[in-house]
Amino acid sequence: MALMKAAICRRYGPPEVLVVEEVERPRPKAREVLVRIHASTVNSSDWFIRSGIPDAPAFTRMMMKLMIGLCRPRRQILGLIAAGEVVEIGKRVERFHVGDRVYAFTKFHLGGYAEYTCLREGSTVGLAPVGLSLEEAAAIVFGGLLALHYLRKGEVRPGMQVLLYGASGGVGTAAVQLAKHFDAEVTAVCGPDSGALVRRLGADHVLDYTQVSTPPQGAHYDLVLDTVGRRKTSALRTACERALRPGGRVVSVDDGTPDFSSRELAELTELAERGAIKPVIDRRYPLEQIVEAHRYVEGEHKKGNVVISMVPGVS
Repeated sequence: MALMKAAICRRYGPPEVLVVEEVERPRPKAREVLVRIHASTVNSSDWFIRSGIPDAPAFTRMMMKLMIGLCRPRRQILGLIAAGEVVEIGKRVERFHVGDRVYAFTKFHLGGYAEYTCLREGSTVGLAPVGLSLEEAAAIVFGGLLALHYLRKGEVRPGMQVLLYGASGGVGTAAVQLAKHFDAEVTAVCGPDSGALVRRLGADHVLDYTQVSTPPQGAHYDLVLDTVGRRKTSALRTACERALRPGGRVVSVDDGTPDFSSRELAELTELAERGAIKPVIDRRYPLEQIVEAHRYVEGEHKKGNVVISMVPGVS
């Protein structure tokens, strides 16, 4: 029996519920590929799932647990992102070949916190962007797909005044870059330690939510994109939403969970290969330090993305 290392989550709770163990390596079904994972990430959704989101409204908590497990995670290997190399393919796979560099948004299949995982050929998996390492590829998937989806939902277009609330996180740093790619004028809201970062990514204006409670006099926005969720708010956020132009939109990452497709991942790949979005990596942790990585991300002060680096076993 071939084994692999994986971070196992047998119950909801704090970061310490994650335990790295050796478990049986999966085998691909007819339409699946076996991927040797080189990198995953820890993002807000990962720690929400791990914790069982105890602070969420009861209805939200129940709906989430219906999808991932009522009393404990149905899939004990968490991780929404996987980037690695195809090492085996099922007999009916047509899109991929052994040796392909791929990356994926695994959705509720999860499985990213392991040395190997099986991915269905028709799922949100595609060839990794040329020119990026697999760690860098992993770092753009979560934020890139969400930012692209919600900017499109806000009907971003050239010349728009776009305000991004929470511009320094995984989604926010992707949204700054993509909004600039779509020729919008970007105002980034972030904390005092992130202003230089979001300016380097292209933000035209920066507001520090710890220092100001209103946007500049006369400022009006066509789109306010909330990249952190409505549970985190401030006087500045409320004032910016009130500064919408007639017909303007407020869009939040809380507005439903997108069902991303391989087509959307292919679009993200193209944008990355054109340089429209570049990875922003705050910290890297080995799989053995998954607890520390979750603890850091749950503190909600990361800048960009936190990457989990795997060293695939040979057992």
